[in-house]
Amino acid sequence: MEPLPRGANFQRAKLLWEIGLHIAGDPNTPYYGPRDMCITVGSGSGENLKPWLRMSTGSPILAHAVCRGELEMAMVNPSGFLTQAYRGTGLFSQPLPVRVLANYPSWDRYVHIIHPRTGLKSLAEIKEKKYPLRLSIREDATHSTRVLLDQTLAIYGFTLKDLESWGGSLQLNGGPGDERRMQAIKDETIDAIFDEGLILWFDAALAAGMRPITLEDWAFEKLQALGWRKVKIPLGRYPHLKEEHICIDYSGWPLYTRASLPDKDAYKVCDAIMARKDEIFWEDSFTGVGQLGQDTDATPRDVPLHPGAEKWYREHGFKV
Repeated sequence: MEPLPRGANFQRAKLLWEIGLHIAGDPNTPYYGPRDMCITVGSGSGENLKPWLRMSTGSPILAHAVCRGELEMAMVNPSGFLTQAYRGTGLFSQPLPVRVLANYPSWDRYVHIIHPRTGLKSLAEIKEKKYPLRLSIREDATHSTRVLLDQTLAIYGFTLKDLESWGGSLQLNGGPGDERRMQAIKDETIDAIFDEGLILWFDAALAAGMRPITLEDWAFEKLQALGWRKVKIPLGRYPHLKEEHICIDYSGWPLYTRASLPDKDAYKVCDAIMARKDEIFWEDSFTGVGQLGQDTDATPRDVPLHPGAEKWYREHGFKV
């Protein structure tokens, strides 16, 4: 298929796409600002637009809008939140009929890294010692990492407000590699970082003397019950990592829908990904379109494929 289908209407659609991408992709926009895009495919031939397919990026709780029929599909980062929607745990009070169409391959981990100068060897000790920890996290309280952090701290019996109440402080950032964080690492004005997006900051923190701490088995069990996976960072993945580290999986960006979406529509979406695969930006963990329907290290999946998507993968010779 050509990079851009021929025809004036497609040229106009591409113009609108580029405008939206530029505005939503502005790195100076706060994470709680207008950074998400909803793409609608339908008919604009009359007085009112008749939407056929509405796709959006956004928060994990957009799963409610998908299941109510306000959107046909959405993407979420990471896979663990879609698992919570499917199970009715964590952010979701009851199970939702979500189904996966394709899981964008993105290998990542969420870690808790603390400087040895604090003397802390576990999250539990933060509460036990009421340690005035200088903690680096995301500035948007609704960000997925903050949700995971709240869920984790709840297991240990304290909150970020508790930490601040005993003298702790929060160094707030936009993205994981925010210049403010990287400068704080150099200046040694932070004691700990709890975040994902490791490629942007993790090795720099290790080089500065910080060390990742592993959660206790009982804490992992509680997080796994919510929908998170226990995984490892292998030795050699980062130059300054001295041994493999056990932590929480933050991989995969599922494109999902509701179970009631017609099979032919789900099939058509998978067909579109295959047709446009050379125009899509893929991370290094991408091994081929078939991977998007499989449970791999970069595409963890604990939610069923939509039947229409499963049919597409099988008919194209991919194991699912």
